[in-house]
Amino acid sequence: MEKWIIHFMEQYGYFGIAWLIFLENVFPPIPSEIILTFGGFMTTKTDLTFVGVVITSTIGSVIGAIALYGIGTWIGENKLYNLVQKYGKFLRVTTEDLTKTFKWFERYGYWTIFFCRFIPLIRSLISIPAGITRMNIWIFIIFTTIGTLLWNIVLIYLGQTVGGNWHVIVNYMDIYSKIIYVLLLLLVIYILFKWLKRIRQK
Repeated sequence: MEKWIIHFMEQYGYFGIAWLIFLENVFPPIPSEIILTFGGFMTTKTDLTFVGVVITSTIGSVIGAIALYGIGTWIGENKLYNLVQKYGKFLRVTTEDLTKTFKWFERYGYWTIFFCRFIPLIRSLISIPAGITRMNIWIFIIFTTIGTLLWNIVLIYLGQTVGGNWHVIVNYMDIYSKIIYVLLLLLVIYILFKWLKRIRQK
């Protein structure tokens, strides 16, 4: 996949970067670290500029986030409530639990959108609950854009700075991603433990 990404970027320039970043948002397994760091490296060897790569990658990312927001809007709260009413008893999830979750997201959702832009995998998926709760679309776009812009600037700058050694940055980001995945796995295990404990108590 890495060779294909590099070839695509070399062939299509700004458009290729924007398109790949868009795909990375709607299909998280595509690594943005490779796209952004190699994009930074390309600014030292091609006519691409730092500002141009930052702008196009951010546009691609925001469009991808809006697409996932649209999916969340299509799902909607009503469908989730209907699913919980039908199948929630099997998972020990009630409509009251869902209401509490929505209220929490309505209270802290904007900052959640911002900080989750720095977390692999989650930075894409977080757009779906934003759509489900019908977060103000313009505020969603603003917080998404700011968080995405910072993330892109850092990786593109690092790719530009290290030049031909951009793979070093990718390796470090791969370690960062693995740490995040382990922490997420531990969080899931903790939630399952609490859930099983709750079932036993009932």
